[in-house]
Amino acid sequence: MLEYPIYVAGNFEKSAKVLDVYNPFKGYAFARTYQASDEQYEIAITKALECRKAMAEMPAHERYIALRFISDAITLNRQVLAETLCYESGKPIRYALAEVDRAAQTFLVAAEEAKRLPKEYMSLDWTPAGNKKEGLVKYFPAGLVAGITPFNFPINLVAHKVAPAIAAGCPIILKPASAVPLSSLELAKIISKTNLPAGAFSVLPMDRKTGNKMVLDERFNVLSFTGSADVGWEMKKNAGKKRVLLELGGNAAVIVSDDANIAEVVKKGLVAGFSYSGQICIHAQRFFIHKDIFEKFAAAFVEGVKNLKYGDPKDAETDVSVMIDQANADRVEAWVDEAVKSGATLLCGGKKEGGFYLPTVLKDTTIEMKVCAEEIFGPVVTLDSFSSIEEAVEKVNNSKFGLQTGVFTNSVSEMDYVFNNLNVGGVILNDMPTFRADHMPYGGVKDSGFGREGIRYAIMEMMEPKILVK
Repeated sequence: MLEYPIYVAGNFEKSAKVLDVYNPFKGYAFARTYQASDEQYEIAITKALECRKAMAEMPAHERYIALRFISDAITLNRQVLAETLCYESGKPIRYALAEVDRAAQTFLVAAEEAKRLPKEYMSLDWTPAGNKKEGLVKYFPAGLVAGITPFNFPINLVAHKVAPAIAAGCPIILKPASAVPLSSLELAKIISKTNLPAGAFSVLPMDRKTGNKMVLDERFNVLSFTGSADVGWEMKKNAGKKRVLLELGGNAAVIVSDDANIAEVVKKGLVAGFSYSGQICIHAQRFFIHKDIFEKFAAAFVEGVKNLKYGDPKDAETDVSVMIDQANADRVEAWVDEAVKSGATLLCGGKKEGGFYLPTVLKDTTIEMKVCAEEIFGPVVTLDSFSSIEEAVEKVNNSKFGLQTGVFTNSVSEMDYVFNNLNVGGVILNDMPTFRADHMPYGGVKDSGFGREGIRYAIMEMMEPKILVK
């Protein structure tokens, strides 16, 4: 049984509240950490507030050094971090390794962005009142950040909270998902070796009641949350005067035009639809295929799904492994069964084996079915057809979500149409909605979120502009 103390304002500590961490594939606890006590919560906040001035005044080159050190150390500890991630989340090791590489890149980009925090000169003599006056707009750290992260990317989504906060000069207290706290505690070991002041970063696993205090606590100035829509919007409602950044869920769509390369789309679609058992907020969930190629595409896609390998996440050849827990596997089973009973056609999969849910493809679904209307967060894909690009866009937009959409087409006019008419945060041309470069603006509309992540964009969410007029 491995033991991980929590990280409280520069110190690794235990508490009276033990938190066992389970391996989803093996089904037993392999590590132990702790839930932060009320006293440790208060210490973390007190120390964070005490170091606000030091963080704000830290010169750019020192922030760069700290962030670059973290990036390099993540790369040096790549295998250990990936195995930790694999064991606690059930993510296949090859995807875990890729996530660790992305986390290193996220901190590297933040290191570079720390050198170029924005300032703006303004001429104010556009009106008579502004004669002989000019303005300098400078951005200052907004203050203490509350970062709350989900289970599906235990290190890179943590990086997307922590790296921008450090670059912006904000102390941050992180609440990781209770199922996967170890990756962020491994990251804390790295950050503890930097030149950041004590209190700049804390990792506090907490129960829901204690964690909700972060949302209500007026001492936090920024709330950055990644998770489900229902929870996120409730947090925003209760967050008071905080700045709020929400990266929520989706039921991402893929549009496949009649001139698309079917083999290429199928190959990419198998990864986008089923990697990490679909437990990705931009998981390719709804495929809309032009009617002239629908049957050919469906046959090739189903054949590809049947050849996916599922099993032990430690196996480098594994494509699909267990879901994060039994409750989620049961939920996916219930949603698929409900769709089939309501008229959907099951093309493959549709079975649960313990914590596994077999990769599943459905057609003849309707927008009222949960497998279409909701974020399934499981290894399930639906196939539908369309006759025109206008119809395809209308079907994609007929959703309460709007995160990202992948569009496969060689038509310039279709490219222009989808970009101008899809009601989403990102349109990915000739690739899957799962594409994300960690420095690009990332976020959604409608129930998919509020604000944008991506290092520079998250930094801006964590800073306040102030103008000097002279």
